[in-house]
Amino acid sequence: MDDAFKLNLVQRPRRLRRTASLRAMVEETVLRPADFIAPLFVVEGDAAPEEINSMPGVFRFGLADLVKECREIQAAGVPAVALFPKLDPKLKDDEGSLALDENALVLRAVRAVKAAVPELTILTDVALDPYTSHGHDGVLTAERDDVDNDRTVGILARMAVLQARAGVDVVAPSDMMDGRVGAIRAALDAAGFAGKAIMAYSAKFNSGYYGPFREAVGSAQAAGTRLLSKATYQLNPANRREAIQEALLDEGEGADMIMVKPAGLYLDIIRDVRERTQKPVAAYQISGEYAQIQAAARLGWLDLARCRHESLLAIKRAGADMILTYFAKEMAKALRGA
Repeated sequence: MDDAFKLNLVQRPRRLRRTASLRAMVEETVLRPADFIAPLFVVEGDAAPEEINSMPGVFRFGLADLVKECREIQAAGVPAVALFPKLDPKLKDDEGSLALDENALVLRAVRAVKAAVPELTILTDVALDPYTSHGHDGVLTAERDDVDNDRTVGILARMAVLQARAGVDVVAPSDMMDGRVGAIRAALDAAGFAGKAIMAYSAKFNSGYYGPFREAVGSAQAAGTRLLSKATYQLNPANRREAIQEALLDEGEGADMIMVKPAGLYLDIIRDVRERTQKPVAAYQISGEYAQIQAAARLGWLDLARCRHESLLAIKRAGADMILTYFAKEMAKALRGA
């Protein structure tokens, strides 16, 4: 090998990678604690937090421990949490009736967190799957072979008003019913909650990566339904144009923020949506994405800290303004050097 060989290059991109300070100066995408929203699971009772088997490091919290966790999340610099209830199966029915109970678990959770950590932004899920005995995001038709879109939307609108009344800052319909954003916006405005924001799960795909979340909230997968699949309302993973259409429909109906879910497997969709809307774009790094990183790290196949950071950086680089992630608190601490 000729050690004296030299290339006559005008452009040498490596010049700006030579030192850590140079690399920092030209870094194009930067993660901040304020980019994250922490999803949290809440249960009845005052038992110690219960770790979710398929989601190491993620717990179900009773109200007292939920408040404690929210204080820690806010102290780490994360500005928002998204609350998801896990109910006793005995309290569920085909109609998801408990979703309209003014003393429902998630509403009590909102009130408790708002009283203790008022500066923390709270999001709540607007969907029936935690409440229905069949595990679907809406009420079923008489034949039990489809979700009744319009009946479901009527329930969701009432549900959103209850959540707003409890003090939630952002309602987040995740059901994928047609027309639900417009109905929720109209219901909130009519009830005097014009200032409450809507984060629409606009491009929510029928993903195989939701399993750990369904364990966390105890939602069944089409139990008692012979023909029904969530594919009747969630997006086909093969469809790109349809995702853009859904996002633009939700924007037109009054959504304040547009979400893509899952995140890491759908970076192209995040970019597509980012280029078509001026609204803030959210992305949800879902339970299966979290679980696979954790599992590989526990087997010694991946560096957890590096892969956690890289996975979130990719989501932000694709165009997400905010990321729902189970890594939120730990990632925020790492970014702040805590």
